[in-house]
Amino acid sequence: MATRSGQRKNQILQVLASMLEVPKSEKITTAALAARLEVSEAALYRHFASKAQMYEGLIGFVEETVFGLINKISAEQASGLKQAHAISAMLLSFAERNPGMTRVLIGDALVNEDGRLQSRINQLQDRLEATLKQSLRLAVTQGEIEDSGDSAPRANLMLAYIVGRWHQFAKSGFKRLPTEYWQQQGPMLLG
Repeated sequence: MATRSGQRKNQILQVLASMLEVPKSEKITTAALAARLEVSEAALYRHFASKAQMYEGLIGFVEETVFGLINKISAEQASGLKQAHAISAMLLSFAERNPGMTRVLIGDALVNEDGRLQSRINQLQDRLEATLKQSLRLAVTQGEIEDSGDSAPRANLMLAYIVGRWHQFAKSGFKRLPTEYWQQQGPMLLG
């Protein structure tokens, strides 16, 4: 039974994410989500106590996936500069492959939802910035970039770039790809 319950939870989250992929969509209600799943709203609430909990599930998926990939990059790539580049490219690609999740990452899907959800996204972004800063500090110790004490501002600039590209993607109706120009702009940010 626990497996079926877990499968149903994942199905609910997948459908919620797919509903978020519709550009300029209406606010997602539990009634609309239940209708898409062909279940009652009560059935949704057997798996999640609230819609906020559903969004928390999506944020949890993003955190688990993104930080799992970051750990893999860090383990496989010894160069701090290459780590920072690979992490940035992965974050842009993740958004491109997951448009609905991009709306969660920028907080667009969380407007009018529980305020703690936006706080959680802010914490996720802070962790991403700290991760980039760590890679840049490693690059300094390896002599890949000059030690001008600018790891924190550079990490902040990189995250601002990434979040900006996520915004462009979402606000363009998912037409302006986050990875557009990354090959040219990445070296400008890291150079």
